[in-house]
Amino acid sequence: MIPIVILFAALIIAGIIWSALAAKKRREELSTLAARLNLRFSEADNEAIAGRFEFLDALAQGSNRYAFNVLAGQYQNNEVLVFDFHYETHSTDSKGNQQTNHHYFSFFILKLPQRFPELRITKEGFLSKIAQAFGYDDIDFESAEFSRKFCVRSKDKKFAYDVCNAQMMEFFLGNPDLSIEVERDSLALAFDSTLSAAEIEMNLQRLLEIRARLPEYLFTKV
Repeated sequence: MIPIVILFAALIIAGIIWSALAAKKRREELSTLAARLNLRFSEADNEAIAGRFEFLDALAQGSNRYAFNVLAGQYQNNEVLVFDFHYETHSTDSKGNQQTNHHYFSFFILKLPQRFPELRITKEGFLSKIAQAFGYDDIDFESAEFSRKFCVRSKDKKFAYDVCNAQMMEFFLGNPDLSIEVERDSLALAFDSTLSAAEIEMNLQRLLEIRARLPEYLFTKV
């Protein structure tokens, strides 16, 4: 029995060490990426970012919210902010024991030159279908395929139609993993997990592709 306990403990310690080394390697890769893209990099926990952007739905979840591994600055003439995000949720098991669950994901924000109403484009799924059943309808578009695969919600339907033009819908159909939120002067791109440095660079480009497909007349309105 004792050797099994020792083996189990050794496996746990090895897992902790491997996780720490992987996190250190990723931080170094993110720092190198930031330097190559002329962005600032900070690995420190940053609660101010969480508070500043808590109007974005993805950043308003749970408690103990903070950003870390932050890349910030001008990228191809756009002000961008890319970071890992942490929040906690709590659950109670059948015995009354409370558990703390930690959640981590990568998040991208591009600053827009004008403020806009809230708009969300997310993958159509089980939860969105339940929401529709309770009256939270999404917006339908001429493209039946786009309407079937994506859930678009905004109180301003005119703005939603302006954003989801033919070029934008085609782009999303070619990139079905994307979920975005527009609110105030932020265009945000969210993921379900933390991304590698290579994935972050690739998704920065996809964020710019989305920005390029926003019609210019949106930015000339008084």
